[in-house]
Amino acid sequence: MKPMPGDVQAVLFDLDGTLLDSAVDLYAALQMYCDEVGAAVPPYAVVREVVSRGGRAILRCAFAEDDTALQLRMPRYLDIYADIMARHTRPFDGIEPLLAALEAAELCWGIVTNKPGFLTEELIKRIDWDLRASAVVCGDTLPVKKPDPAPVLLACEHAGVEPARCVFVGDDARDVEAGRAAGLYTVAVRWGYLDGGDPASWGADAVIDHPRQLAELLKLPVTA
Repeated sequence: MKPMPGDVQAVLFDLDGTLLDSAVDLYAALQMYCDEVGAAVPPYAVVREVVSRGGRAILRCAFAEDDTALQLRMPRYLDIYADIMARHTRPFDGIEPLLAALEAAELCWGIVTNKPGFLTEELIKRIDWDLRASAVVCGDTLPVKKPDPAPVLLACEHAGVEPARCVFVGDDARDVEAGRAAGLYTVAVRWGYLDGGDPASWGADAVIDHPRQLAELLKLPVTA
């Protein structure tokens, strides 16, 4: 574990699998879509593991098709998901105290996700984060997504902080790759979906098991 920079001003997070446990609603939407088209529903565990890779990866769990065919299924799947996306989705244990600690210390926090903007913006509004996040960069904000560093750099710009004074936290190797390429201190989390990978192998500056450990690295008090 590399030492945390002493002059951190902001923390950026991936959304699904890092801040929010959204797998139940994403799976429920897949169940409903499969029922509509008469397809077999894959096991929840199989779908949960690939949630961080997005809609096509989720659909591929049920349909052995190429990307073109899966893309044609995507609009209806996303329409279903949009209706139910905040039904069971909640912050992971320890996330709310962590965000409160960041805010109390006057540190900015933001979101860099590959989730489409129309879903991201509505979801964070439904969980009352829309006025709290200093930056929100979505999968279609730019022509490129993570692991490209451009979305992370844009989030730093929106938050008004230098990349070297910012931390990026995620549950996927692409988060670490994007954050590292952008010049941020990177943190991999073990509580997310992980895409079947081992966070210790991703080259992150730190690997943590619970949000309180990030607060400890930042020397912030947390209430829970």
